[in-house]
Amino acid sequence: MADRGLAVSLFLALRLKRPLFLEGEAGVGKTALASAMAAVLETDLIRLQCYEGLDIGHAVYEWDYPRQLLELRILDATHALERENARRELYSEAFLIKRPLLQAIDPHRTRPAVLLIDEIDRADEEFEGFLLEMLAEFQITIPEFGTVRAVEPPLVVLTSNRTREVHDALKRRCLYQWIAYPSFEKELAIVRKHVPDASARLAAQVTSIVQDLRTAELYKVPGVSETIDWVAALVALDREVLDPDSIDETIGVVLKAREDVEALKGQRALELLDRANMRATSHA
Repeated sequence: MADRGLAVSLFLALRLKRPLFLEGEAGVGKTALASAMAAVLETDLIRLQCYEGLDIGHAVYEWDYPRQLLELRILDATHALERENARRELYSEAFLIKRPLLQAIDPHRTRPAVLLIDEIDRADEEFEGFLLEMLAEFQITIPEFGTVRAVEPPLVVLTSNRTREVHDALKRRCLYQWIAYPSFEKELAIVRKHVPDASARLAAQVTSIVQDLRTAELYKVPGVSETIDWVAALVALDREVLDPDSIDETIGVVLKAREDVEALKGQRALELLDRANMRATSHA
């Protein structure tokens, strides 16, 4: 359910072979966008989940030391241990563990993959520097092995929830797109597509309440994925419409903090449900 601006950004990323940098609040669909791109292009989605302390061993490659040691013992036992030959054997592709970044530029690929570098704002600035170099040439040098260069560069999607500012040098290499929370009509269409078994009224009620919750002061604002999950949970309970009891029973699907759950109970829930009923009636 992409709008015109997002569709143009995707088209340009494909045509110009430039990384696409997506920012927006958590749960607006940044990760889902990369999955949809891989599905449409019928190619692999390779995901690198960033976190504080992410290093080369987890992001790019590492050597399979236990297998190397075993191979070394076999060579020694068969008296085939010759230093230079053993080095070539032990540091060959057979013992190379390819992590997401190396998988994405694997020269054996016959078609480019979609590389999702998720939540880059959670990684350290040092990793950003390495990533900047990798995205410039789509190649990685492994000291013991050599340089691995992509024959078909991947389509790169970077996402950020803005927990910190990402360095301008990295952003300049990318096309930029901000993804906002969708309008009521757009979110309702997304929900209906993902949960087709839901009644029209139930989908409209839940979407309306989540839209209103995003304007409240909550510890964690629900995203589109929570809207979909809430509707799916209600369908699993054979609910056709949303009522106060259903809200009490399932509110933990959409709100993830005790303070937020407490704030929605009682009169506040009834007020939101009344607004949702009016909205659902107008979209019936």
